[in-house]
Amino acid sequence: MREIDLLLREFSNTSMKDLNSNDISIFDEVLDYDDQKLYDYIFKNESLGNKDHESFINKYLKTFSKQGNF
Repeated sequence: MREIDLLLREFSNTSMKDLNSNDISIFDEVLDYDDQKLYDYIFKNESLGNKDHESFINKYLKTFSKQGNF
């Protein structure tokens, strides 16, 4: 899905350097999700079923997209 690919690419290019090792590990796990599942969580608030992943997305990816970076 193009929207998710663009969001993840921009985030990786600009914000990865600010993550600690635990956050990088969680981001790596988040990348294993199907694009549609990530899209549904980010834009429709449909649960992923994993609180750590949801917390990471809320803290970094949702904030990143709301700042106009995506």
